[in-house]
Order: sequence, then structure tokens, then C-alpha cells
Amino acid sequence: LKLVMLGLVKKICGANVLKQYVDNVFGNIYAYRGPVFIIAIVLYTYEIYLDFSGYSLMAIGLGKMLGFDFPSNFNFPYISRSLTEFWRRWHITLSTWFRDYVYIPLGGNRKGRIRTYVNLFIVWFLTGFWHGAGWNFIIWGLFFFVMLAIEKTVLNKFLDEHVIFSHVYSTVLIGLSWMIFAITDINALSVYITKLVAIGTDLNALYFIRNYGVILLIGCILSTPVLKGFYERNRKKPAGIIMLSVILIASVAYLTDATYNPFLYFRF
Repeated sequence: LKLVMLGLVKKICGANVLKQYVDNVFGNIYAYRGPVFIIAIVLYTYEIYLDFSGYSLMAIGLGKMLGFDFPSNFNFPYISRSLTEFWRRWHITLSTWFRDYVYIPLGGNRKGRIRTYVNLFIVWFLTGFWHGAGWNFIIWGLFFFVMLAIEKTVLNKFLDEHVIFSHVYSTVLIGLSWMIFAITDINALSVYITKLVAIGTDLNALYFIRNYGVILLIGCILSTPVLKGFYERNRKKPAGIIMLSVILIASVAYLTDATYNPFLYFRF
């Protein structure tokens, strides 16, 4: 029940609220300018995590009710210090499957450097294609291939030695990757990238920050181990029970009030 409730609050009170803003921007790319697009990428980054990790938690919790133990699918991926670490923490079941059934059978890293990169290319091309037969998904997969190859070759040691830079680096590149993932039309993607770097002000950005600032803060908290740590320390105390009760009431209240609750990752 605890896992179901924690998954429910991520999905209902987090992802669903953020989706309203993200869909508005991604569906009207000609109506806005740079600052709004930056906010949209940040919110989509949290939306996709809260949506997918939320229903993964609910699935794991429901499985336990029926006697099944499903593996963990997320381990707070947004605290990663590299894209390599990110993929150890994000969609763990998928990355593990590709490792065990594609990368290792192809030879992994046991047949020389060139063959290793060829194997990585195949894995990430297939990972992109697995998400959809669209060019943006292929580009998304190859984006990770290029960046992981660079990390493997020259960057990992530097990232290990520079903590602040590594977090900024990971955050920016993860956000860019989700931009490629979210915008399925290549022409729209090129327009988005052009407007993303455009200099200028947009009062819509202030409006969206005012309306979604609180939910963004909640998304940040839910993307770190803070809430989990608080619960684990207080799960047998009144504070832990109160936290779960508030989560359940808020989720049910929002669910009964909402009319449309799609799972973002359902089509994958």
C-alpha cells in the first residue's frame, strides 16, 4: 500500500499537473520564445520521471499484494553525475535487458575498443527504435551513444573529480535529451531548438513560473531521496503515518476532480 500511494502521488499530483503546461508549450511552439521553452524542458523532465516512476511504483506495490516481487525500475536518476550513471538509475529493467540480451551477446567490451563502440551503437540505435519508429527516437538513442562513448573515452575521470560540474553537466544533457524525445516532428524540433537559444523576454514565462513553481518544487523533492529518507526514518512513528495519509487524501481528491489522466509512458 505504501508503494502504491507513493506512486499515486507522483502520477496524480505531479505528472498530471505538469502535463498541462508542457502540452501547451509543445503544442504551440510558434507562440512562445526562449524562456518559456527552457521552462517547458525542465517541467517535461520532471513530468516524464514522475509519470513513469509513479506507475512503476504502483505496479511493484500491486505485485507485492499478489505475491510477486518485481525489480526496482528507478533509483533517483536525476541525482546522477554522468549519463552513464543516469542509465544505471533510469528504467533499470530496460537497460538491464539490453545489456544482458544485446550488448553482452554481441561481445560487450571483450573484443577490443572498436567492437565495443560498434556494440554500443547497435544497443542505442535499438533503444531509440524500441521507443518508436520516429526519427526523433533514433536521434535520441544515438545522442546517448555519442555522449556515453565520449564519457567512456575521456570524460569519466574528469566528472568523478568535479562534483558540481558533473551534476550541472548531467542535468543539462538529460534535459536536452528529453527535448529530442518529446518532440516527435523533426521540423518542429528544429524550430524549438532555434527558439530555445533566442535571446529575449517573454512575460508568459513569469505567468508559468507563478502557476507551476510550487509543483516544480514538489517535483524536485520527489526526484531526490529526501521524501523516502523521511518516511524510512519515521515509518513507525505518527509522522510517517500522517505523511502517507496526506498523500492518499491529496491523490484521491485530485483524481476525482480530474477528467483526463493519461500515462505518458503508456504507449511505450
